[in-house]
Amino acid sequence: MKHLSQTVEFDAALLSTYNQPLPRYTSYPPATELSTDFDRNAFQTAIAVGNHKQTPLSLYCHIPFCETPCYFCGCNTIITQRKEVAEPYLGYLARQIRQVAGLVDADRLVHQLHWGGGTPNYLDRTQVEFLWNQFNQYFRFDDAAEISIEINPSYIDREYILFLRQLGFNRISFGIQDFNPIVQEAINRVQPEAMLFDVMDWIREAGFESVNVDLIYGLPFQTEATFQETVQKTLQLNPDRIAVFNFAYVPWIKPVQKLMPESALPDAAEKLEILQNSIAQLTQNGYVFIGMDHFAKPNDELAIAQQAGQLHRNFQGYTTKPESDLLGFGMTSISMLQDVYTQNHKGLKDFYRAIDAGELPIEKGVRLNQDDLIRRTVIMELMCQFQLSVPDLEEKYHLGFDLDFNDYFAQELPKLAPLEADGLIKRWGDGIEVTAIGRLLIRNIASVFDAYLGDRMGDRGTKTFSKAI
Repeated sequence: MKHLSQTVEFDAALLSTYNQPLPRYTSYPPATELSTDFDRNAFQTAIAVGNHKQTPLSLYCHIPFCETPCYFCGCNTIITQRKEVAEPYLGYLARQIRQVAGLVDADRLVHQLHWGGGTPNYLDRTQVEFLWNQFNQYFRFDDAAEISIEINPSYIDREYILFLRQLGFNRISFGIQDFNPIVQEAINRVQPEAMLFDVMDWIREAGFESVNVDLIYGLPFQTEATFQETVQKTLQLNPDRIAVFNFAYVPWIKPVQKLMPESALPDAAEKLEILQNSIAQLTQNGYVFIGMDHFAKPNDELAIAQQAGQLHRNFQGYTTKPESDLLGFGMTSISMLQDVYTQNHKGLKDFYRAIDAGELPIEKGVRLNQDDLIRRTVIMELMCQFQLSVPDLEEKYHLGFDLDFNDYFAQELPKLAPLEADGLIKRWGDGIEVTAIGRLLIRNIASVFDAYLGDRMGDRGTKTFSKAI
């Protein structure tokens, strides 16, 4: 692979032109292609293939509960202050862990474990330790495993953070969204500045290996000036990674968003200015643009892996770990196994009912064919490395059949011409390179190779996907 610069350039006119709803490509095919018309036996078959290959494991555990709603949130959550709901959920989680672990070869190593939500620190320390022990009893963890957890700073104290680190978590993530009190009130996520700095101090004291914080632009009452202040204060926190997400206003999907004043949302032009300034601030202060909405320090594993052409991507986002089988635990969780994706039931009662019946709590899934696998490789190489080596692709799939890239993608390649004319990509004899300008529009570039996109666009696509910027 070519050694690429990790710079990113901002072209407001091009961004406006290409700003359309598209998948985020945490997977290909995207999760929208999962169907209830799916053979559940494919899940067990895929695990058996992974057992034979000794494919490493990545585990995700979903804790759906939150005490209060964040109006911007697009996650699958259950809002309740009745803490007793967590106890039966943990019992069913434990049963699912035993159920799935029984299918997995005990020698396969776990390289990643992530707890997301919802609010994982909704659980008390006794409950956290119980769930932790379930995973460690039934799975074998690599000594260098990344073990991460998301927290809500409003419901945590120093002792809890020290406890998480002592238990074995080595990475932690929390959402800031915005430091401005007016914005915080509008989104129902009030987090005093002093509290956020205290939480970061406790995290550093505990010795976590990596800290990620999330910001969101496009929220009510945000302006270019106020968000610059938010980024500046975030820089003072000095996290290892920063995600700057574009807020997608989709009240037809997430009705809770109707509680925010729509008239106070920044318009498209202001959002672009906010994004441009945020990129400038972060890159000028030593952070590297990894891709999509992620930034990391140059000595961070993500930045190093991207330079080496070894960055990967799954439903949890960018990762440095080798291609793994992702197993999802808890309601709504997604698993990615070999050529199979599945999603657990979204409803709590359905999730419980399946486990009570001795069944895998799978609601829907999709089995990838050879074409899906080839296109997935192309899309993920572009998303992660910002380049595609045609000889590498042809060599990878030579075992199955002789793949000639130009013939195989004869319909897609002409669609690259306008992207090249606009300076988003460069074509060289045996590959595609995403330019510094094209990096922010990587979803547009990747979508050229998406065989499902034509079926999804129109009104359905507009209401399903967030805009590229």
